[in-house]
Amino acid sequence: MENHRIFIVEDDIKIATLLADKLMKYQYQVKIVENFEEIIEECLAFEPHIVLLDINLPSYDGYYWCRQLRQHTTCPIIFISARSGEMDQIFALENGGDDFITKPFNYEIVLAKIKSHLRRTYGEYSARLEERTIKLGQLTLYLERMELNKKEVDVPLQKKECIILELLMSQSPKVVTREHLLEELWDDQAFVDENTLNVNMTRVRKKLTEYGVTSVIETVRGAGYRFVLSAEEM
Repeated sequence: MENHRIFIVEDDIKIATLLADKLMKYQYQVKIVENFEEIIEECLAFEPHIVLLDINLPSYDGYYWCRQLRQHTTCPIIFISARSGEMDQIFALENGGDDFITKPFNYEIVLAKIKSHLRRTYGEYSARLEERTIKLGQLTLYLERMELNKKEVDVPLQKKECIILELLMSQSPKVVTREHLLEELWDDQAFVDENTLNVNMTRVRKKLTEYGVTSVIETVRGAGYRFVLSAEEM
């Protein structure tokens, strides 16, 4: 069985190293972030099962990085921070976190929480839950995996790409309005440029084409978008 991978985002190298050493004794694969300007890139390259994330970090805080990570991964994110206020814990959960541990922490508690999240997300408990899928003709969208399947072809998706396809495929052949898409994709639409949705749609269309999916996302002028199943994939 593959050892689970844990990505540590902590700027106190002493704490990060001690934590990594403890986790590796339990056969976890561990990576400590090296460049705080490239947290997303390092995380995606490592493909962790769990992220341990501090709040006080260089340049941007943990809340910011949690929001960014949530655009790419659904893996559990556990905040570990010296901040102990109720609002800090609320902000952590509201920004995409799954749990919160206060420093100074007991290593056994950290290990217990990691095991709990691994069981619930990947292990014995998750196996009891029916995987959410959307089936349309020969296409199957696996929501937890963030993957679109066409016969023997698996199309890997990023978080927003998966949300777009979920909304369009679940309503096909009906039109999904731009307003609804914006609402589901971004928490605060006031700070989203109108062209951002167009860019995301272009990325999804390009990815479908690259993987040989012939169904198309049509633009309905003045209304929104709809997913049209091709004759080949019906």
